[in-house]
Amino acid sequence: MFDAKATEHGVVEDVLGLLTGTFITSLGLHLLHAAGSVTGGTAGLSLLLGYATPWPFWLLFAVINLPFAVLAVWKRGWDFTLRTIASIGLVSGFALVHQHFLPLAGIEPIYGTLAGNLLAGVGVLILFRHRSSVGGVHIIALLLQDRTGIRAGWTLMAFDVVVILAALLVVSWQSVVLSAAGAVVLNLVLALNHRPGRYLGR
Repeated sequence: MFDAKATEHGVVEDVLGLLTGTFITSLGLHLLHAAGSVTGGTAGLSLLLGYATPWPFWLLFAVINLPFAVLAVWKRGWDFTLRTIASIGLVSGFALVHQHFLPLAGIEPIYGTLAGNLLAGVGVLILFRHRSSVGGVHIIALLLQDRTGIRAGWTLMAFDVVVILAALLVVSWQSVVLSAAGAVVLNLVLALNHRPGRYLGR
């Protein structure tokens, strides 16, 4: 007989999962920043505002995402919310680590954009599987997935279109086109790998 408890992640697994997911996500965003690209969601919005203002990415990322914690408490409970707040803080913290230990004055745009989105997608996927997220529209996407069965990746892709179009106000159209391609890569990682009922770990 199938034992659901046997598939649940333990505390150590969850801690390592959050550390791994946030590190990979922040590394992907670090590559995107070095490439001068954006992506979707609140991460993309944080990058975009970072280009347009003197505020650092790590601070923008934290400030933009924290208000969504209210929605997370209301709809997903304290466990998910506390994990998400921890993930937001870790992504912001790892951003400072990357700036110090992996300074990138510039990077080939195509490589940086595609590799950055791929890494960010894998990182977010790990967080989803440990009942966490990086806040923002990821919370909304998970709520819609729970209620309607629409995969989180497809919902995120719709939100991303808005953010990437807004990038036309800040970066060149060439960068916007490349950013759009990168966002598709990120969301395909989620749409093809995060399916309700397929992954047994909790």
